Amino acid sequence: MDMKMEGQVRIPSGCAIAAVISKEGYLMSGEMICNAMKPMHDRSNGLGGGFAGYGIYPQYQDFYALHMFFNERATRKNCESFLKERFEIVHSEIIPTRKIPAITDEPIIWRYFVSPLKSVLASMQLDEKEFVARTVMQINTEMKGAYVFSSGKNMGAFKAVGFPEDVGMFYRLEEYQGYSWTAHGRYPTNTPGWWGGAHPFTLLDWSIVHNGEISSYDANRRFIEMFGYKCTLKTDTEVITYIMDYLIRRQGLTLGEAASVIAAPFWSTIERKKDVEDKNKHIYLRTLFPSLLITGPFSIVLGFNGGLMALNDRLKLRSMVVGEKGDKVYIASEEAAIRTMEPEAENIWAPAGGEPVIVKVKDGVTG
Repeated sequence: MDMKMEGQVRIPSGCAIAAVISKEGYLMSGEMICNAMKPMHDRSNGLGGGFAGYGIYPQYQDFYALHMFFNERATRKNCESFLKERFEIVHSEIIPTRKIPAITDEPIIWRYFVSPLKSVLASMQLDEKEFVARTVMQINTEMKGAYVFSSGKNMGAFKAVGFPEDVGMFYRLEEYQGYSWTAHGRYPTNTPGWWGGAHPFTLLDWSIVHNGEISSYDANRRFIEMFGYKCTLKTDTEVITYIMDYLIRRQGLTLGEAASVIAAPFWSTIERKKDVEDKNKHIYLRTLFPSLLITGPFSIVLGFNGGLMALNDRLKLRSMVVGEKGDKVYIASEEAAIRTMEPEAENIWAPAGGEPVIVKVKDGVTG
């Protein structure tokens, strides 16, 4: 019998995710999260890797950091003109990278630290976040060759076509310090590998890394696009970011309630709940947002300013483990990745399906 060795066969539960957060808000180099991805190398196939770091821009923490891909210089010039009509640009620069053989065909990669013009906000009668979200959607849908891939305050996403450890080296992540990091190694199964399609997917300070696939994508996308969101990135994961923004920022749900929408308990499980208030809340959420239930196998980490939330689908069809040491919480697809970040990690456990793990930084330490 011809035996295939590991690494010679396709891994159906491919994709790797990892995250770390300091509850005290202590800063950690991006090198730690890059190293965490190395033992999970075979979960990726080189078609996408990426990271999100929080607390990385303290000198510009009051400004939205727009990370952008451009296909050519003329596109960048046009986009800058568009931005100047809507924002004060306090600083702009090429995002520093290092040339490495593993990363090729890179677009022009730029960042802008911006503040919405008060006059424009007043004329459009929008708050800052809604204005920035709409601007991101407009650029990504209408400006050919320009793509905003990160748009939060004091955070940023860094992504490319490549293995995650190479992507981290390309973006020089060891030069950044953040209180929270998330990471992703991609194994796309039914969508193309391209720079915009790598994870994390972001909007404002929300970022999502995801292992799995979304069977309910079309229903989820059709619902969310009724509210001004546009899915343009040729991959199912993008819709999760917009769903979380819609539920939490626009509908005012808590993180736990949002988790109960996208990974809703089965009706039979809800029926068996003894706590009447809890039971009624789940009935209400399932009835109000039926089109935002995400079906299919998934494990995700949602990053946001001041915290992380990890969540499995309700059947727990994708692996995810959590560990702790001191003030830090570690999350990954495999324990090996946690041990790489912290060999002495304790309380290693696997969350139940549909049970969110929410970790927040102590109030007042993230600026």
